[in-house]
Amino acid sequence: MRKLLSMLFGLSIGAALGAILVSFFSPFTSAELRDNWESHYRRALTAGRKASAERRTELEKELRDLRDN
Repeated sequence: MRKLLSMLFGLSIGAALGAILVSFFSPFTSAELRDNWESHYRRALTAGRKASAERRTELEKELRDLRDN
């Protein structure tokens, strides 16, 4: 358990340092970075919702087919 906590602590520190370095050395302004991250997040969220809806439709069709038999 101690090794796991140590690894998680190291990963979190590394991620924080990486984010800080990106913000300092990025060729974009902070507003541009925020907008960029937000647009990527929204696109990923939309794609996930679309995939979820498609899969749900497939599963509901399979369920209907199984119930009809």
